[in-house]
Amino acid sequence: MVALVSTVAYLGLEARGVEVQCQVAPGLPRFAIVGLPDKAVGESRERVQAALAAMGLSLPPKRITINLSPADLPKEGSHYDLPIALALLAAMGVTDAEQLQDWVAVGELSLDGRIVASPGVLLAAIRASGLDKGLICPAVQGGEARWASGIPICAAPDLVSLLNHLKGTQTLPQPRLGEAEARAPGPDLKQVKGQETARRALEIAAAGGHNLLMIGPPGAGKSLLASCLPGILPELTPAEALEVSMVASVAGTLEEGRISRTRPFRAPHHSASMAALTGGGLKVRPGEVSLAHLGVLFLDELPEFQRPVLDSLRQPLETGEVSVARANAHVTFPARVQLIAAMNPCRCGHLGDPALACSRAPRCAADYQSRVSGPLLDRIDLHVEVDPVSAADLALPPPTEGSAQVAARVAQARAIQTARLEGTTMRGNAELDGDALEAHATPDEPGRQLLMQAAAAMHLSARGYTRMLRVARTIADLAGAEGIGRIHVAEALSYRRVAPRA
Repeated sequence: MVALVSTVAYLGLEARGVEVQCQVAPGLPRFAIVGLPDKAVGESRERVQAALAAMGLSLPPKRITINLSPADLPKEGSHYDLPIALALLAAMGVTDAEQLQDWVAVGELSLDGRIVASPGVLLAAIRASGLDKGLICPAVQGGEARWASGIPICAAPDLVSLLNHLKGTQTLPQPRLGEAEARAPGPDLKQVKGQETARRALEIAAAGGHNLLMIGPPGAGKSLLASCLPGILPELTPAEALEVSMVASVAGTLEEGRISRTRPFRAPHHSASMAALTGGGLKVRPGEVSLAHLGVLFLDELPEFQRPVLDSLRQPLETGEVSVARANAHVTFPARVQLIAAMNPCRCGHLGDPALACSRAPRCAADYQSRVSGPLLDRIDLHVEVDPVSAADLALPPPTEGSAQVAARVAQARAIQTARLEGTTMRGNAELDGDALEAHATPDEPGRQLLMQAAAAMHLSARGYTRMLRVARTIADLAGAEGIGRIHVAEALSYRRVAPRA
């Protein structure tokens, strides 16, 4: 007899169907798992055998073969434990094999028979919904699975309870839907004193989803400004929150099914490797750029990152996704992020201060800033210099305008963009392209002439020219203007990168 149980294999944010086939046949006793299993899947036989022993069951003295079909698809992770155990129990006649055909099962088994959490349950639930099947998953992840509405969820704490539920001798309660977390309080823009230019650039970046680079000495407030950005960004829509949660589910960071409406904010250390930033590793997992999907990726001390690591961001920033190529599989993760970067003007950080600058100035500035490649800088829309803050600035009273007032203007500008781009896949001015760019970001004649003069004088690339049009469109939206005028173009051009100061 061959028993069949459905489960999934994760490839990026795609859950592919896998059929667990179990055959118990006469022959010398053995327990084999085939179908390209990795080490975690191969060790499943030990966990399954121990879990059955905890229930008082022993394996039959026969040849047990588990096949994970399709056999040419690599199988990774501990979530195969539960479907393997269920297929084996069905082949042994302990549970009904036909009943299991209506379910997709995922979950890791402990040695005492408990069903413990495993990454990717939300994706498995969405896959089960597409197949019109129910989902069997760990009890602690029932709330996460419920976000894929419309399918029966069997969230079991242990193998005994699950078998009793399937037999009808016990009824497991339906899991409660995971909570939607409220916006976490963060720094307020009222804490930022001075830095009016940087505050304005931050508002423009938030309104249009633009990338921003801040250059200034240590202690000027660059990190504080970046940490204020989530407080002025609009909340995720329900569809976006589910999209972000799918990435968190694959990464195993979605706790107790809680989904947040706050946009992600990731700030990796400058020692991060390429796999940590863009994804990959022995078992391909999403990197920081994917964990920040639809949110903010903050890179502090930008030149201190390894140059190949920084250059690996060029493709995700342009396409909104990152592809990890392996010999046996190509995995794609979403990566529509807003890049906020901060850096000192030179290694000592005090390039503009004769009393503090090192003896190598201004040569040290050129050497230090050249660590960041030109193509990456060309993908950053706004470049702003953050001046040092004096004691007199700190003694001033807090600004009257804080994050709440700025967030209201940002929300109004975003609403204009949403209405303008309705029916397209673009989510803001930072993604304007093609016909949409021509239709909505063409300046008037004085603005066009100024832009053409600046493009020739500043040697703007085609990408830089396009990004200036996008920034000008956002500035016009903040001003409530229908078209783009010369004043909007002029302000956009003022945020292009300035050469190191002598």
